[in-house]
Amino acid sequence: MTQLSIRKNKKSKNQSGSRLTKTQIFIRDKWLYVLLIPGILYFALFKYLPMWGVLMAFQDYSPFLGFWESDWVGFDHFQYFFQNPDFFRLLRNTLILAFYDIIFFFPAPIIVALLLNEVRMQLFKRTIQTLVYVPHFMSWVIIASISYVFLTTSGGAVNAVVEYFTGEKISFLSSPDWFRPMIIGQVIWKETGWGTVIFLAALASVSAEQYEAAIIDGAGRFRRMWHVTLPALRSTIVILLILRLGNFLDQGFQQIYLMTNSLNRSVADVFDTYVYFVGITQGAFSYSTAVGLFKAVVGIILIYGADYVAKKMGQTGLF
Repeated sequence: MTQLSIRKNKKSKNQSGSRLTKTQIFIRDKWLYVLLIPGILYFALFKYLPMWGVLMAFQDYSPFLGFWESDWVGFDHFQYFFQNPDFFRLLRNTLILAFYDIIFFFPAPIIVALLLNEVRMQLFKRTIQTLVYVPHFMSWVIIASISYVFLTTSGGAVNAVVEYFTGEKISFLSSPDWFRPMIIGQVIWKETGWGTVIFLAALASVSAEQYEAAIIDGAGRFRRMWHVTLPALRSTIVILLILRLGNFLDQGFQQIYLMTNSLNRSVADVFDTYVYFVGITQGAFSYSTAVGLFKAVVGIILIYGADYVAKKMGQTGLF
């Protein structure tokens, strides 16, 4: 029996040596349960209660009639959505951005965390970590404004450099070819620091004895990173990847909306912006709810599928 299980058994017994009942354990730890109340209320009010609105996807919902009086139409909205010519365009644009996100953004925090973990000068390490973490606190409005200032053809710093070397300017903000690289670049710049904090926290639990043993065996820095550091991050990488797949079709409305214009709309329209334009501006509440429910169902399937594959490969799953 391990020391952890022995401590748990001791905590589960009272002074007389008999095992505590669930009620007694609840009374003993009542203040811990009190601390859970704000979190439970948050998820109940803002996550679970709004799920009642999913009913609109199966209704011809009218705000004047409400949920109970609106006519039920079953899967008519889903059928219309899948037959809509816009469906495959939206699916293609969303999937391309999603794959770009997995391929280019997801490894970025891992790479930065591995590089920072090799830095021995603490002042330099903390300075770099702070600099890459600061953009996380900026809103997408600020990010879009900075992008406009640097990339615009009317005095933008980047275009000034491009024009100096090539004699021409590039319409980064309006070109469909540059829209996706620009979106992924913004995400990498803004969110890499946040992911780096998570991976650095996971690396803090790696024993220094493992590195010392690897040094004694003659392993250089790269081999220590490959055989000691990366295996320590494996479970964290798998869990974060599973969670990311749950939001695979969720590319973020605000960022896409701010960077969309009439010239790049052919590649910029995704499910999130489509829901806004159809549901809010055109008042098609039931139809837009059906689109959102489709995204949620795909996310659930991807989460459980990725979790199943991870467990089959011997990794720690999410559930």
